[in-house]
Amino acid sequence: MRIITTQAVVDPETCIGCRTCEKVCPTESIKVGDDKKATVNLETCTGCGNCESRCPTFAIKLVALKEKKVIGVDYTKAPQDQIAALCKKAQFHPEAVLCYCTGTRAREVAACILLGARTPEEISRQTGIRTGCSVECIQPILRLLTAAGVELGKAPGWQWYGLTPTNWDLPNDVVKNPDHKKFYFEADRKIMEQVTDAKGGE
Repeated sequence: MRIITTQAVVDPETCIGCRTCEKVCPTESIKVGDDKKATVNLETCTGCGNCESRCPTFAIKLVALKEKKVIGVDYTKAPQDQIAALCKKAQFHPEAVLCYCTGTRAREVAACILLGARTPEEISRQTGIRTGCSVECIQPILRLLTAAGVELGKAPGWQWYGLTPTNWDLPNDVVKNPDHKKFYFEADRKIMEQVTDAKGGE
């Protein structure tokens, strides 16, 4: 879940309509209109600060909310067996923390997908994942979406939808190659399988 304490506010006098803010927003909450000025959707803005830190004219500021907002997905609303199956297919334990900035777990992202989310931006708006540092968390989102059979189109703005290969993606000729024994690919896979399959308290 994400606890939101700030929101982005645009100074129209300073905004030059360059669209940099649009291209870096993980929740697609800021848009440049026909008037060449950026406006913020306050319903979906999570106050992550991407737009503020990258605005070339310093036209965007984060302003404190009078009352904090909390966003998150109730994972119990999705079938638990389907959550477990989807997480296992993506090689995550359901309780694994995927975003340390917001504490979002794999089960919440899986539930979000099972309840209808089809893009990383939708998942970020609903769970808060990728709205802290906004750097690391795209990969687990993509892995879960791919495991769910969701085909992604082109990412908006400067976002990146390419999956980074992991140990699970290595071809067998690489894993079995005697020259690669020092990398312990198979041993690492066994350990990760044990983590993925672990029951609570083990």
